[in-house]
Amino acid sequence: MSLTAHDASEFLTAIYEVDGPESLARRTAERICSDQTIEAESNLLPPSLQSMILGRVEDLQATDEGRYRATIRFHGDLLSGECSDLLNVLFGASSLRGDVTLLSFTMTNGLLSSWPGPRFGIDGLRQAVSVPNRPLLCAVLKPLGRTPQELAELAVRFVEGGVDVIKDDQSLVDQPWCRFEERVARCAEAIVRTSARRGRPCLYLAHVSGSMDTMRRRAAQARSLGASGLLVAPGLTGFDALRTLRSDGEIALPLASHPSMLGTLVDRGGSGLASPVVYGLLPRLAGSDLSIYPAFGSDYPMSQEDCVSVAEHCRRSWGCLRSMMPAVGGRIGPERLGELGSALGKELIVILGSRIQQFPGGIEAAMKEFHRILEA
Repeated sequence: MSLTAHDASEFLTAIYEVDGPESLARRTAERICSDQTIEAESNLLPPSLQSMILGRVEDLQATDEGRYRATIRFHGDLLSGECSDLLNVLFGASSLRGDVTLLSFTMTNGLLSSWPGPRFGIDGLRQAVSVPNRPLLCAVLKPLGRTPQELAELAVRFVEGGVDVIKDDQSLVDQPWCRFEERVARCAEAIVRTSARRGRPCLYLAHVSGSMDTMRRRAAQARSLGASGLLVAPGLTGFDALRTLRSDGEIALPLASHPSMLGTLVDRGGSGLASPVVYGLLPRLAGSDLSIYPAFGSDYPMSQEDCVSVAEHCRRSWGCLRSMMPAVGGRIGPERLGELGSALGKELIVILGSRIQQFPGGIEAAMKEFHRILEA
């Protein structure tokens, strides 16, 4: 294998947190350099190849919590543009250790340019729903067990109430009592018809997760049946499946990343991936236009600091990639809207789950209260 000087200018930089003291932290960092590349003793490579194949520790700094942050650089030629390759280099063998956290990663612009990123991003989503400058509201078609007609009738009430986006619940696939094609057709028609009556569009995200063949078929069907976006759970399908849909020019619909199973990747105490990597960087890199993840203060473990950091990683400048809209959920009621808006900003989607169906006065009253708070 030979690498040119031009090739050597492209690299991936990852930041890990590892246990101390410093001597242990340095040994762990050096182990990551080999584990994430050759997963063998470095002396198996001739010295001429070691600098081009192995990762390299760029920096090692103590944290306030007594751990150490190791910055490691990997050669760009280790990557081929697939999410599986990237994940393997970032955290493949190290995921087995139990004492390493991947905090973040960056790429040089040459590497980054080979990734699709969001097709529409924040600006495209706002144009699609004709809402220029406030948080967007997304309602969910649930619970599982309703028929396609019942879900379509629920969608009508959501649109009349003033939501901007409606998504399938991730539990909706192709059950005997709620077949995929009938559900998507009925809900899409109801949403388009009611949106035209109210004078403002509403996005409809149809859930298409499945095997790669199933997902492609469902995505094409959903588009032909009138869905205006797609919902994918990359924790179930893999991030490469999300990237494949994003790269399909015939589908070309907004993509939403759902967090189902992604929680298994998140660091819960010294090992795993940091929340901004799982819910921010990876979905955005693969091409999602919005990323759904738990709000702080919900039933799910998510600190306010991590919740804000995910939103920042969705929106911040990242080479040629468009920004991605953060979308927080977790049985959110009107009483939480002000708090979430203050912490997370206006470039935000708030997922309104089952609580709005139990609101005193019904869905319309719930939506009226949400809009009152937004306007205030």
